[in-house]
Amino acid sequence: MFNEATFVDDIATAPAVPAPACANGKAAPVRSARHCTICSMRSACMPQTLSDQELSRFDAIVSATRLIKRGDALYRTSDPFQSIYAIRSGSFKTVVMHRDGREQVTGFHLAGEVLGLDGVCTERHSSDAIAIEDSSVCIIPYALLESMCAESKRLQQQVLRMMSGEIVRESSLMLLLGTMSAEQRVAAFLLNLSSRLKARGYSAAEFNLRMTREEMGNYLGMKLETVSRMFSKFQRDGLVQTHGKQIRIVNLDALGRV
Repeated sequence: MFNEATFVDDIATAPAVPAPACANGKAAPVRSARHCTICSMRSACMPQTLSDQELSRFDAIVSATRLIKRGDALYRTSDPFQSIYAIRSGSFKTVVMHRDGREQVTGFHLAGEVLGLDGVCTERHSSDAIAIEDSSVCIIPYALLESMCAESKRLQQQVLRMMSGEIVRESSLMLLLGTMSAEQRVAAFLLNLSSRLKARGYSAAEFNLRMTREEMGNYLGMKLETVSRMFSKFQRDGLVQTHGKQIRIVNLDALGRV
């Protein structure tokens, strides 16, 4: 079964606190005295083995939370890399631009995941991170995270796991686009999303897709019409039921055999 771990879901997360606006009209970062200790995504983005002291220190380096409205960018390609971002609520897509101006979706990222690791190598971001719904992130200055990792093996292991996950994601995308049929690509997309929801304690059979089918097709290397045709086929075959963005997997095992 395909195991690419970047599909967005409808996970309910802790509500974000409204942020004041900057002079340019964008939401300003909000400093909070509490972050990780009360966050519903704590178990998804940080190791459960941290001691109370380590958790307190990690909480202290989270500099702010930031609200990103749907369609706005958290960062853009070539922006200087200073921080990584833990998604507290909502979801994002990462996008690169072809030389001819076409947009290529390279991933979908959900609450509990971390954005911005693409900037570690060159100290500049290599993609745009766009909110696909109103979202909030916790800002983690990378220099402070590095310092803490030098003192906490468990946190260091978590950061390495996150970086490893990015490598797996890239290689899985190449497999998806290079060897699977259109039917298999859409089935793999749904199966992966289903397994991720199940791991987080949510329904593996019923969920909402936050991205559009056009965005899904862009990511999967398919035209919008092909994506729609695959959903219609799955519905005729009794594998799924769809109503707008609502998905119900009727026969999980049969979908896995596509």
